[in-house]
Amino acid sequence: MKKSRLMVLALIVLASFGLTASAESITIKGSTTVLPIAQACAEEFMDLNPGASISVGGGGSGVGIASILDGTADIGDASRPIKDKELELAVSMGVKPKANVVAMDGIAVIVHPSNKITELSKAQLKDIYTGKFSDWSQLGMAGGKIVVVSRDTASGTYEAFMSLALNKAKTRSDSLLQASNQAVSTTVSKTPGAIGYVGLGYVSDSVKAVTVNGVVASKETVLSGQYLLSRPLFMYTNGQPKGLVKEYIDFVLSATGQRLAEENGYVGLK
Repeated sequence: MKKSRLMVLALIVLASFGLTASAESITIKGSTTVLPIAQACAEEFMDLNPGASISVGGGGSGVGIASILDGTADIGDASRPIKDKELELAVSMGVKPKANVVAMDGIAVIVHPSNKITELSKAQLKDIYTGKFSDWSQLGMAGGKIVVVSRDTASGTYEAFMSLALNKAKTRSDSLLQASNQAVSTTVSKTPGAIGYVGLGYVSDSVKAVTVNGVVASKETVLSGQYLLSRPLFMYTNGQPKGLVKEYIDFVLSATGQRLAEENGYVGLK
């Protein structure tokens, strides 16, 4: 195990006992979508800066932003913009959240590989997730119950999907709510009738991504805005990043950091 990874583990243990991190440490919490970027960049950054220790955890975008507000993290990862009520709370707490865009992402709609469907319109996607369509035969496929898989409400991916795909309509009550992108992908891969949505970095051979309005989720379509379910990814800080936090975010935004983002399936800004 690399020395840098041992530092991460040690920092996690310190955090569990409520100990304060040193000036040469960073704690990152939040979005499971941004997590692979944060982890990959943290490992590379620590290899280049042996004196730095970075603890990276998930929990969802809501957790990331809450951690910035209560001071338990230096960086709060989020796959959605901060909400008005979170901003109001920040003002009352004397916190000044700064949104640092670190990459772009497309929310890929996925089904089981055995499903013959290859494309969905935004209207069909909304009808599936709100319960108007409950059987694949209603979409011209072989009959079978549609199993709707969604993220939990603390997820930034959930918030973005609700806004971009469903026009903020409520999902059907029997949706299977999952705590992470990986959990959604795993559930869909094991359930022939399932449909779900994940960040681009979680699309694999175990699932099949379908087009939305005839457009595939890719680097080109996300950057051009052609793909409807595109969004920026954030690392929030309390005010302008400074010191080691600034050095780390600068690294994420560097050519190396953006390459790591793309290697993990996301869309770099450069």
